Amino acid sequence: MTDVTHTLHLAVQHPQPGLAIATIVGDVDVHTAPTLRSKGLEIIQQGHPRLTLDLAQVGFCDSAGLSAIIGIWHAAQEAGGSLSLAAVPDRLMRMLSMTGVDSLLPVHATTADAVAAMTDSQPPSPNG
Repeated sequence: MTDVTHTLHLAVQHPQPGLAIATIVGDVDVHTAPTLRSKGLEIIQQGHPRLTLDLAQVGFCDSAGLSAIIGIWHAAQEAGGSLSLAAVPDRLMRMLSMTGVDSLLPVHATTADAVAAMTDSQPPSPNG
């Protein structure tokens, strides 16, 4: 049986303008998914529409957590940005594969890989 903690911590870094990395620590379940969703939307609304979720320290994720991730992805898309996932634990990766979400969201081995991919795909600025 998995010990579910019902606590979730997010640490956010802004390595470039418009880009954020949110490191998630804890379980993403029916109790904590609303926090993940609201924090993700807040990051996007603060002008960081390109967001990477570092999931290396997520011990458990249920369907509510998956729904929160999809909600953040939709918000990022609406803001002209994107969402990528990094360091996805095996159990969560199986869920992403079974549901087809892995075909919607880029999944990277590390946050560095995710940031590099987002930087490479960033459209040129209007000022040249």
